Amino acid sequence: MSYRSRRLAARLAACLVGLATVFASPSGSFAQDGGWYPITGEDGKPVTNYRVPVELESEVEKLPGVVVIGNPKGDVTLAEFYDLNCPFCRKAAGDIEAMLKADDELRVVLVPFPVLGVPSIQAGRVELVLAMTATAEKFRAFHNKIYAGRGTVDGARALAVAKDLGFDQTRILQAADADEITHAMISHVKLGNALGLQATPAYVVKGIAVLGHPGRKALEEIVASIRKCDKPHCG
Repeated sequence: MSYRSRRLAARLAACLVGLATVFASPSGSFAQDGGWYPITGEDGKPVTNYRVPVELESEVEKLPGVVVIGNPKGDVTLAEFYDLNCPFCRKAAGDIEAMLKADDELRVVLVPFPVLGVPSIQAGRVELVLAMTATAEKFRAFHNKIYAGRGTVDGARALAVAKDLGFDQTRILQAADADEITHAMISHVKLGNALGLQATPAYVVKGIAVLGHPGRKALEEIVASIRKCDKPHCG
């Protein structure tokens, strides 16, 4: 592990200290006495969801290195916080890709959220360089290709996938070590912390956070409800 990776890991850990206690107080902003909406996952179990402050939700798309895929002018926006080493995020990537292909009006904001260790941080550096320099479609191709594989995703693996897609490895390596990338990564984790995102993937959509991947059907129902009644659940 490089000194820079160790230093960044320590800084990210400091950002995440509050996650274990965000829900400790039942009177807190993110207290969970059951879901804010009765959303059910594909396993039939209730999905944890809660209201998030408008001012925090509005900060998501201001983060450096987020990428909008799907319809840039779509009528529903779904923001996903994910880690490249999260197996549930791999499932989510396939489901969201299928949703985008079936729904021309869906807008998805991809938010790299490297919280699962040093390999994720190393891969996240590569990913953020691409997020800041590649087209949305090229980044989407990278996102889907890296999840198509198996095993730990680290810097070398992310670089190999980028190379397969025609990116210059030398340029990526030079850019990935910049302070700009470190600051971007920390800002993503800080906002995720402020939003109380204790699981990956996590979604922020129309005033709520949804923890974990509820499955394609549940996400499609959320999108359909927003179109119907301007809320993630009608009723």
